[in-house]
Amino acid sequence: MAKFIFITGGVVSSVGKGIVAASLGKILKGRGISVSIQKLDPYLNVDPGTMSPYQHGEVFVTKDGMETDLDLGHYERFIDTDLTSASCVTTGQVVSSVLQKERKGDFLGGTIQLIPHITNEIQQKIREAAEKSDAQVMVVEVGGTVGDIEGLPFLEAIRQMRKEGDTLYVHVTLLPYLSTTGELKTKPTQHSVNELRRIGIQPDIVALRSDFPVSSEVKEKVALFANVDSKAVIPLLTTPTIYEVPLTLEKEGVGDFIAQKLDLPPNEANLGYWRDMVERMKAPKPKVHIAIVGKYTELHDAYISLKEALKHAALCHNLEADIIWGSSDDLLGESNILDCVQGIVVPGGFGTRGVEGMILAARYAREKDVPYLGICLGMQAMVIEYGRKILKTEEVNSTEFSPHTPYPVVSLLEEQKGVKNKGGTMRLGSYPCRLVKGTRAFEAYGSEMTYERHRHRFEFNNDFRFLFEKEGLIMSGLSPDGELTEIVELRDHPFMVGTQFHPEFRSRPASPHPLFMSFIHKAKNTPCKVESDAYISGQR
Repeated sequence: MAKFIFITGGVVSSVGKGIVAASLGKILKGRGISVSIQKLDPYLNVDPGTMSPYQHGEVFVTKDGMETDLDLGHYERFIDTDLTSASCVTTGQVVSSVLQKERKGDFLGGTIQLIPHITNEIQQKIREAAEKSDAQVMVVEVGGTVGDIEGLPFLEAIRQMRKEGDTLYVHVTLLPYLSTTGELKTKPTQHSVNELRRIGIQPDIVALRSDFPVSSEVKEKVALFANVDSKAVIPLLTTPTIYEVPLTLEKEGVGDFIAQKLDLPPNEANLGYWRDMVERMKAPKPKVHIAIVGKYTELHDAYISLKEALKHAALCHNLEADIIWGSSDDLLGESNILDCVQGIVVPGGFGTRGVEGMILAARYAREKDVPYLGICLGMQAMVIEYGRKILKTEEVNSTEFSPHTPYPVVSLLEEQKGVKNKGGTMRLGSYPCRLVKGTRAFEAYGSEMTYERHRHRFEFNNDFRFLFEKEGLIMSGLSPDGELTEIVELRDHPFMVGTQFHPEFRSRPASPHPLFMSFIHKAKNTPCKVESDAYISGQR
């Protein structure tokens, strides 16, 4: 039977529950305990797949094809484990499941209610995730903030699980700082804990997020009003890197506290390599300037896995990835942001807006010999741009953006056409990719086969394959049957590679993705056209 750690948040949203959950998983795994993590999200959408990135940030994709919250990316990167669809539960999923059972008559004509039917379903999904992962400890993060109406069924469900024993509750809150009085205020935390206790949950640990040092007096005050031991009040100061949080928690004795409360083996946490990695991250290093040219760059969380993957690869080259955010809409104006970078990444996205700017970025990289990594839509932009070059017409396009283009170099497969449910035409999750020997892609991976995660609808049109390869755009990664193009690369270019999949989803701090490693290797030796730190800083 698994033991459960439930994490709730108070005072404000985005307080860092996901990083705390991932960090607890890391320190427990460092003690030799098998861990899995689950996110409970109280929104009515079945998943975030149809949400705007401005609403929900990045959509992370699991290996089995579930579109999930970005926190699952943090979980995977910290505990170095591939999670599944069982690790993401939403109100939409829970309600859909209960209503399907009701329609089948599973409740024998009974009245369906929030309690016990919805709460029982939530508990069942928590237990199923633990069973499928075969974890000794299941860390469960409850999305939202205590006091939100939509989160009440989830809180009631985890409250009921206390009676089963082997449960521990962690409440993460914010300590606001008042500059006029120069002090951290505990009152919001007191109210948040009181609200949690009113629901019936007494936290075992209170984690205090703060931008300023937390004094012992503040800790004692929170301990008194939250009715917890002072050693269970954990200051969590803002750190230079999120990867330092597990070390902070371990230093504060959280690992020992949890082991004692949940009757786990009192092993020491083996975090030596993680500590060394964090020290290297914090140490001064030469910078490599990389532009991310996308549709949603105003919200950096829309590309959180991509940002982390670039950092992982740069660190392995003893560099710091200095990311310059460029809106693909702005490239159509007077912006010369690309003149001051050593590499260009064009990420995925949906819809017509900003695509011409992405195509312009691909053209710049091709003509100026700047290393380029195109991901999903970024690959398609690269294909469209090269098609316009060799066919000498601006009519080359994708049928997503120009349904009647005479040169549909990117289009739907025949079996996708006519499907009304958009999710039914998506390629989601892990698919095999066969790498072609003698290509940059094969050189990067060092093997003939890889499995990568997809999230897209349109594919490279095979009607143009012979022409493109004849003109120098190589299909260097293919599906095992050779029918689907997974990777393209430009033959006579330092590094211009496009992937139909999302390699960033598989990058980990201690094991960067090989394509990002190769990209950074080429970028670090590329001179900037404009050497102006002031200009670059203005684009962040």
